[in-house]
Amino acid sequence: MSTERWTSATVYPDMWTDPDDDPREALANPVGEKETLWNYLKHYRITLEMKCEGLSAEQLARRSVPPSTLSLLGLVRHLAHVEQSWFQRILQDQPDLPKLFGKSPENPDADFDDVVADPAMVEDAWATWRREVQAADAWLAALPEDELGRTVLRGDDVIPVRDVLVHMIEEYARHVGHADLLRECVDGRVGQ
Repeated sequence: MSTERWTSATVYPDMWTDPDDDPREALANPVGEKETLWNYLKHYRITLEMKCEGLSAEQLARRSVPPSTLSLLGLVRHLAHVEQSWFQRILQDQPDLPKLFGKSPENPDADFDDVVADPAMVEDAWATWRREVQAADAWLAALPEDELGRTVLRGDDVIPVRDVLVHMIEEYARHVGHADLLRECVDGRVGQ
């Protein structure tokens, strides 16, 4: 093994993705504030996918940190809901869109609580998440850099678009941290 190419992946191949195979490496060297924020968001989205990679429906639905109802599948559903809420309901001013996964004031945690180990539910969750990510990315692609300071309303709050992007990064970072622990409890896999 060449010490020039030493990485954690060469020593711990079951834990780390080699940089040559890491899909997040393509996000290096962004230009401008919008691309930088967007790249961080993309990085965490890819990390979520990597954390769930190779698991069965039962493993994805497992609530592995009792008494919490968190599961990897619940996180995918929750983040699809978050993508829709911020990018479509708030930023694109579409407040009347139906909430995903049966979320309601009566059932605010449906994205987590209603998870079952069903391959069809897993497929639907990923398809919904990918659709919402694609819609968010299309909106971001069309957003001029100089509109990051433009404000939107959320209830009585006036929020700059920039703050929404930073919040989305924070939301993913937090939940990818949860995914680290959930995945380790499911099958012992750790790493980035």
